[in-house]
Amino acid sequence: MAEGVGRGLAVVRAGSLTTVQDLGRPGYAHLGVPRSGALDTEAHALANRLLGNPASAATLETTLDGVALRAVGAVTVAVTGAPCPVRVAGRPAPWGAPVRLPDGAVLEVGAAAYGVRSHVAVRGGFAVPEVLGSRATDLLSGLGPPVLTAGTVLPVGRPWGPVAGADTLRVPAPPAELVLPVRPGPRADWFTEESVAALARGAYRVSSAGNRIGLRIEGGPALVRARGGELPSEGMVLGAVQVPPDGLPVIFLADHPVTGGYPVLGVVPRHALGAAAQARPGVGVRFVVG
Repeated sequence: MAEGVGRGLAVVRAGSLTTVQDLGRPGYAHLGVPRSGALDTEAHALANRLLGNPASAATLETTLDGVALRAVGAVTVAVTGAPCPVRVAGRPAPWGAPVRLPDGAVLEVGAAAYGVRSHVAVRGGFAVPEVLGSRATDLLSGLGPPVLTAGTVLPVGRPWGPVAGADTLRVPAPPAELVLPVRPGPRADWFTEESVAALARGAYRVSSAGNRIGLRIEGGPALVRARGGELPSEGMVLGAVQVPPDGLPVIFLADHPVTGGYPVLGVVPRHALGAAAQARPGVGVRFVVG
């Protein structure tokens, strides 16, 4: 029987938060459904490329302390994202490269050495059922497979293509400092020019209160409104920099709500959000506005 057909990975240790993710389910915001999907899309795509999978194949996204999985049949896996120790059957194995797991072998993905989220791909992808065209777990709406728990068996699909060479692929590192470009609008005029300028000069840091919904910022100057009153709920996009009443920005990530009633000062472009997904609490944050 070919690798991946009738095979799977059984969860031995689920970690603090491990979810199935792919590229999400865009196009349903008008129905109140968030996009969801992998927070670090580069790490997700890289793990798939290493195994000959398309970027759309589902991977596992771990949070800080990794995951342990037992092979049900022989499979090939790859771990990317936040650098971490990788072991197979108790022996060290490479991170950022294809690794073959014999039937019954346990893959141990350890705690992130730095960064936050690691991605575990399997050749053939995780073949959990699709919901609205995606296998992604959405923590806000509850769509997709549940958060992983010990004992869950994840089926593996058929391989797409040959396994790639690790030396041909770029491996981005988690940031030592998070620099976020911000394109102003649509509600930048709700804030004083002085506070927007202070945002660009301020020394902020990542808060521990963030999650897959949004990256919360603390430690820098609070933004001051130029006008009062309430704002009717309006559509939110990925990367929106929403400013709640405390004046400290929240950057919306993959599981963000599709509407919100606080003003959006600007938007962080999607290409910069992978680094935001890997920024640990306490990492410094600088905004580049313009």
